[in-house]
Amino acid sequence: MALNVVTQTITQQRAQDQHPGRRVDRKSPARAAFESLRPRQWTKNVLLLAGIVFGRRLFDLHALAEAGLAFLVFCVLSGVVYLLNDVADRDQDRGHPLKMHRPVASGALSVTAAVGIAGVLGVGGLAWAALLGWRFFALSATYVVMFALYSAYLKHFAIVDVLVIALGFVLRAAAGAVAVNVEISHWLLVCTFLLALFMALAKRRHELVLLADVASLHRRSLGEYEAGLLDQMIAITAASALIAYVLYTTSSETELRFGTQLLGLTIPFPVYGIFRYLYLVHRRDGGGSPIDLLLLDRPLLACVTLWALLAVSIIYRLVPLASAY
Repeated sequence: MALNVVTQTITQQRAQDQHPGRRVDRKSPARAAFESLRPRQWTKNVLLLAGIVFGRRLFDLHALAEAGLAFLVFCVLSGVVYLLNDVADRDQDRGHPLKMHRPVASGALSVTAAVGIAGVLGVGGLAWAALLGWRFFALSATYVVMFALYSAYLKHFAIVDVLVIALGFVLRAAAGAVAVNVEISHWLLVCTFLLALFMALAKRRHELVLLADVASLHRRSLGEYEAGLLDQMIAITAASALIAYVLYTTSSETELRFGTQLLGLTIPFPVYGIFRYLYLVHRRDGGGSPIDLLLLDRPLLACVTLWALLAVSIIYRLVPLASAY
């Protein structure tokens, strides 16, 4: 089924190439440019707020302003990364049943315009980053450079591709902590890395199943994967993420930091969340877009929301039991 869809898509694209005057997508340039920034994906940058939450500065107005600016900077910079990636992948995206609708691949946004917008936003975003100090600027610049290399080169190497994606989330978490000048636990960075790696592997599995025999034509690294191998990797990272979170919430270091042992009460939520995610990947053919799963699957969204509310209540002692040992 997937092979037929992709074959039809390639045939349609070839027919269009023979008629260069025909416009695939009639979106306005402004709308096409905005869509290429993928505002829906900016939800990932909420991770920058982990520093202010776990650094116990959530009700500090100055810290909130700094965290807000850090969030905006990474929204801009992640948009730059998406633009560069769409330019690099435009030929392959035209043969993908879902990505063919992206503005650069569909012709709604020219390559020249995409590169120009990415350059302007990149300079502006890094200028903003400098306002939050040299450490935040360094992490922001590292993020852009790393994903520029990913778009041009690193995504073609199996395992390396998903490791880079996971490191991108770690950079977000670290940048959020640096922006508000708080120390972030190494355990939280480990949990972030493992959870992001878990979702990246699930996404690769979804792509592999969706594209079937032509997966390697879309992305070279997909030819190095197989569903069974990815399932093993997913299982390992899922278990590792849960173990790391359990160790973090029950460690003496965490107890000393927050003055309570109750953070362990949040453990059932990540357990359910990961199991639910696995269910959606294997039973509902999900995983292609982690953000879509999070926003559209109500049980998963409820799980994340309840985890956040309980964690904040315990850390900030908003419930009577939170001060107990």
